[in-house]
Amino acid sequence: MTSPIDAARRPRRDALENRAGILAAAHVALAHDPRASVDAIARQAGLSRRALYGHFDDRDALVRELVAQGAARFNAVAASIDDADARVALARLAAALWNEAAHVQVLAAIALDEAHLEETATALAPLRRTVVRIVRDGQDADVLRTDVAAPTLARLVEETARTVITRIDASSPAARDLAVRAVLSIAGLSWRQADALLDEHPEIVATPEAASA
Repeated sequence: MTSPIDAARRPRRDALENRAGILAAAHVALAHDPRASVDAIARQAGLSRRALYGHFDDRDALVRELVAQGAARFNAVAASIDDADARVALARLAAALWNEAAHVQVLAAIALDEAHLEETATALAPLRRTVVRIVRDGQDADVLRTDVAAPTLARLVEETARTVITRIDASSPAARDLAVRAVLSIAGLSWRQADALLDEHPEIVATPEAASA
């Protein structure tokens, strides 16, 4: 027999599941088309437009939620990087962000829409500060290129990582390794230096399952 408490809990659980389903559908739709409409997102979620509006006031509210979710994950990753060697820190950050490729892809797509460019940049400010700090530490230690100012080099690193992540099949076994090497290359390491670094720290490009085994 269903208790009153169970009956009260079920609608809330259903509502949370529907909201999660809408966000997942928005990930897919916006990664494919940054200007995907509410109707397209609702269809992807298997819901009506009216049902979607029961969870989000408008498209902007939905996009803001996606930005907040993705940025929170990226900023948490950045906060976890504490390697003293800037080269290792940069490689580990690139690899960790690769594990969030689906979120990177949708945020990159959203950022292409000028209406949300400033909002996305603000949400990702902690991550960007971390990249600048790592780059500056590496330049001070003379292990990263110094011909470019730290903020500029940090932006080049960011753009390189985003380009690789959004253009390469994330399911490819070599994809994470390529993303890390691309970041190290733009930061000033030769392919031989990248090889040596990753040989010394193989856990950086190991799959999450292998790394936790």
